[in-house]
Amino acid sequence: MTICGRDLIAKCDSIAKFSESSSDTTRTFLRPAMHQVHDFLGDWMRSLGMQVTIDAAGNLRGLHQTAPASARRLLIGSHLDTVPAAGAFDGVLGVVLGVAIVEALKDIHLPLDIEVIGFSEEEGVRFGVPFLGSLALIRKLDQTLLALSDRQGISVAEAIRQFGLDSNQINGATVHPPTIGYLEFHIEQGPVLEHLNRPLGVVEAIAGQSRYRTEFAGAANHAGTTPMHLRRDALAGAAEWITSVEAQARGIGGLVATVSAAHSEPQAGNVIAGVVRTSLDVRHASDEVRRHAVDEMLQQASQIANRRKLSFKADLSLDQSSVMMDLFLTSLARRACLETGCEAPVMISGAGHDAMIIAQEIPSAMIFLRSPGGLSHCPEESVLSGDVDLALAAGIHFVREFSNH
Repeated sequence: MTICGRDLIAKCDSIAKFSESSSDTTRTFLRPAMHQVHDFLGDWMRSLGMQVTIDAAGNLRGLHQTAPASARRLLIGSHLDTVPAAGAFDGVLGVVLGVAIVEALKDIHLPLDIEVIGFSEEEGVRFGVPFLGSLALIRKLDQTLLALSDRQGISVAEAIRQFGLDSNQINGATVHPPTIGYLEFHIEQGPVLEHLNRPLGVVEAIAGQSRYRTEFAGAANHAGTTPMHLRRDALAGAAEWITSVEAQARGIGGLVATVSAAHSEPQAGNVIAGVVRTSLDVRHASDEVRRHAVDEMLQQASQIANRRKLSFKADLSLDQSSVMMDLFLTSLARRACLETGCEAPVMISGAGHDAMIIAQEIPSAMIFLRSPGGLSHCPEESVLSGDVDLALAAGIHFVREFSNH
């Protein structure tokens, strides 16, 4: 191999400089900084003889073609957008590894083609809906999504036009029919692999998610003159519920639950809170377990509210089913990791990824890389060069073995 983990980390660091902010890495759907990313990666792809295009959803696509035009195809990719003030590796490393695999195999005849894709959007930052790039591949970037507007009133369709593309051609952004597999490399974004002292992990499922906007309503009143037994304190009710959610989640294996984004009104230190709004986020690999847990959490909230003479309401904002990765490709990914000398544990991904969208139509697999400190979505996000070396080697083994099948 002519390329190593340090080289790929350097490429990710270079890409991190392409930002819509001068002080950090922030790159959202089809902002001008994405042109620089496309130019950087596109030049590398073309130097390897790849055919480079940008589809109508703004996805960067590089095709390494070694077989006849009708040959089957393996798709390798991840996303190129970021959250605000992001790290250098979330999403981008998966695309960089895809191109590096092509570089390592470019002189070897394979009975299939490799397409590397950098999705234009996965994080959902600009328009509040994630996976716009990968949704286009499975024909689900529809007129409703194209009509969504950002805070400046610019629609998805208009953002596509401003980027120099034509949203009327969105149907041409779909996955090509010969594609028979998808592989995504991604940093874990959590502490499990570091805790296990393992460089790589293989994802067997991506957890389903339930998200709610909740509200406890009581009565605002004077903090000094209202006796404790006469209070209808919305914040006290919300606090009791938050601790009950945590206790319930701790008692169910694999379940994670988070109450966040709490906002109380009025915002005054000498006034009892009359209203508290929060968000509830619950995830588990089993949709049945997740939904049952959510039902109990919301029932508990209602009971707490009734006892405290409060009202409670919860509005569903997301109910996303869990997604299993393909069994055969998952076993292939584990064997590929073993070939590098790494016994990769099988894992559940608590975060959503493009693979959960692509898996709806194409057999998919995911390989995680260890996240030092469990850190992600922040400038301190990092990877170890030795882990990237192993991921690249595993990817090469995966492609070779996949091509034999």
